[in-house]
Amino acid sequence: VEKIKQEKRPEVSIAPNSEIRPWGNYVILKKEANYLVKRIEVLPGESLSLQSHNHRSEHCTIVAGTALVQINESSKTLQANQFIEIPKGAKHRLANHGNSSLIIIEVQLGEKLDENDITRYADKYGRTSEDKDN
Repeated sequence: VEKIKQEKRPEVSIAPNSEIRPWGNYVILKKEANYLVKRIEVLPGESLSLQSHNHRSEHCTIVAGTALVQINESSKTLQANQFIEIPKGAKHRLANHGNSSLIIIEVQLGEKLDENDITRYADKYGRTSEDKDN
């Protein structure tokens, strides 16, 4: 993240409720007791970690770009105006193999809606518990 800030990339100057990640950024648009809405931007060639959540399901709508979505053992390519449901507990990953930013609106539903409800199994940025031990 510090490298991204030093490079003065455009995603650094983002709004409040925003988080910069190695794959891009997200903005929390709305948070209530049992749902949370995010705008996620995945930069070209980047991907989120292979992960699961114990306390929430997710509904992802592609707004721009092309997403490669992995849920458990199956993969699917989605374009703008398509969506996918990610059940609670499913191992999943979103990737952008395109040349432009992938924009997703994600709705999380559940009793625990925070970044601590992520179990990472594989991550090219070294954020799994196994990666941190090495």
